[in-house]
Amino acid sequence: MASEPMSVGSSAQDPPPVPDATSQEPKHGGHTRFELELEFVQALGNPEYVNYLASRKFLHNPAFVAYLDYLQYWTRPPFLQYITYPTSCLKMLELLQVERFRKDILSPNLTQALIMDGMKAAVEWHREG
Repeated sequence: MASEPMSVGSSAQDPPPVPDATSQEPKHGGHTRFELELEFVQALGNPEYVNYLASRKFLHNPAFVAYLDYLQYWTRPPFLQYITYPTSCLKMLELLQVERFRKDILSPNLTQALIMDGMKAAVEWHREG
């Protein structure tokens, strides 16, 4: 299995192998593809980062949109267990599948509303606990 990034003309790749002690996964800049993709998916939990991606036109790039679709494997076991904050990360990954949201996230008002919703959810969670 190649660990090359997806391009517009490429077919969907299999997810990277789940790391274990015997893994011989090639490293890119000292990190495995699994680690790089996990870090990116977790970064999607930050609405300001997603707004940054939108402001740099990444969310209009067909290859990048295909990559976001490919990352859906993080929503299933065994990959799901590696995400520290799955609710915010996977919700954003789901929202990024919608073209309208990819346009709307450019709005500072939407970005701020998502940040406030996240803080409100955290406060509510701590009250319930």
